[in-house]
Amino acid sequence: MRMLRPLRLIAVFARSVTCRKPPTMGITVEPELSTGNQPPGIDSDEPQWDNPHDPANPFNWPPSKKWALTLTACYVTLIVGLNATAMTTASETINQHFSISDAYFAHSYWPVVSWTVGAALAPMIVLPILEDFGMRIGYITIYVLFIIFVIPQAVARNFATLIVCRFFSGCCGGVLQDVMDGIIADVWPDAVQRSLPVTCYVFCLLVGVTLGPVMGGAVISSLGWRWIFWIQLVIYGVSLPLVLVFMRETRGHVILSKRSKNKEGRHPAHSLGTAKGLKVFLYNNIARPAQLLCTEPVVFFFTLLSALSYGIVFISTQSVTQVYPTLYNWQEYQAGLVQGSIVIGEILGFIICLYQNHIFARAFETDKTTPNPNLPEVRLYLSILGSFIGLAGGLFWYGWTSYSHLHWILPSVGLAIVGCGSVVVMQAIMMYITDAYAKYAGSASAAVCFGENMFAAFLPLASLPMYTNLGFQWASSLLGFVALVLSFAPIVLVWKGREIRRRSPFMSEAAYS
Repeated sequence: MRMLRPLRLIAVFARSVTCRKPPTMGITVEPELSTGNQPPGIDSDEPQWDNPHDPANPFNWPPSKKWALTLTACYVTLIVGLNATAMTTASETINQHFSISDAYFAHSYWPVVSWTVGAALAPMIVLPILEDFGMRIGYITIYVLFIIFVIPQAVARNFATLIVCRFFSGCCGGVLQDVMDGIIADVWPDAVQRSLPVTCYVFCLLVGVTLGPVMGGAVISSLGWRWIFWIQLVIYGVSLPLVLVFMRETRGHVILSKRSKNKEGRHPAHSLGTAKGLKVFLYNNIARPAQLLCTEPVVFFFTLLSALSYGIVFISTQSVTQVYPTLYNWQEYQAGLVQGSIVIGEILGFIICLYQNHIFARAFETDKTTPNPNLPEVRLYLSILGSFIGLAGGLFWYGWTSYSHLHWILPSVGLAIVGCGSVVVMQAIMMYITDAYAKYAGSASAAVCFGENMFAAFLPLASLPMYTNLGFQWASSLLGFVALVLSFAPIVLVWKGREIRRRSPFMSEAAYS
């Protein structure tokens, strides 16, 4: 009978969500700042496309041009992630250089905390400005600023300089990573076409932060910790021409405004230049994401699950430097190389996501002739396996194979399973949020991204006391139990998703007309 109790609790939760009357929102729903190709509510005197097949419209670009832009942005997402975590394998050396001690608290992790906090806060302010004034010039400017803020990290004379400069590089890096949502929405018009670009984006996001310790471990062993940043600067500098060539303007209203200015001498109007525009800006990017996070169970639980997936990748940068040196007498840089096993798992997760995309594409085509009321939930099918087997199962495997008498490859297999699950889960959540919340997807995604970066910032701070006090086995198991509980969220949605969407005050009216 006790075994049935969790299932009864899930049923009660689903019934309470689907049967209650939609709550009356205390905040009036303002029009969303556009995340698509043309902002809503355009006046008749505003410039329009010449025809539905206007070649200047990013939706009508040839596939080669779309993919050149998408893959360039994905590549930048990956290399920016290196800066977030590469220094974690050099923590002992950096501690000695700046006289920092991790004896009672992981002070060496503060530079990573400052990076991820900046990555959480800056996109909420900067991304809407890019949407209003244009993607290309803003993207290139922020990329250059990102490079500039990496330079002081390589020459820092004190620990405070390292922390402050990494906060600003995190601000720039977070914008460069999170802007992918808008770029994909601007150039890929329907749900099926967006699937592969989103999969590539999530894969690059996770691989970037996972490869960081691998890169750092390879560099620190022969060149010293400062070269971790110098080599990054070489990568970023060499990649700048790629950004200049392939990063195009994707905002439809910005393209139209420039066309109008060239033809008629009219200057583009910006929504942030008015009091009403500022009000909508503040609501869309602060009030509405917070409202969705607090009032929408789907956003709340998916934020927790996605944030845990992302946070586990970051906490592994701390746990492996405790587990492997203690059990196998490895150097810290050698433990950093173990992160490569997570990359292998992420590659497997990418392949699984391709199959999930195929499942959705078939359901999407069938829906045209036989409507499927549960179409958005098709996105979640394989995430159930990804969360139960990948996240929870991988953590249990990693924990209970962390013994000195077992070969080091066994806990590494557990890390690979976790990496696989992280990609599958995060991709499914991102696609479901986009499909289910439609015109409110920007606000819902902002809430999820904020949670991901907050978990990435602060969850690893618990690694040292948790793995020290609980032991390697139970510390990983604790995370595994949390993942196990959250793994029921996609099951509830696959089971009752249609009713939950119907009862949600946002999802019920979110679909574009």
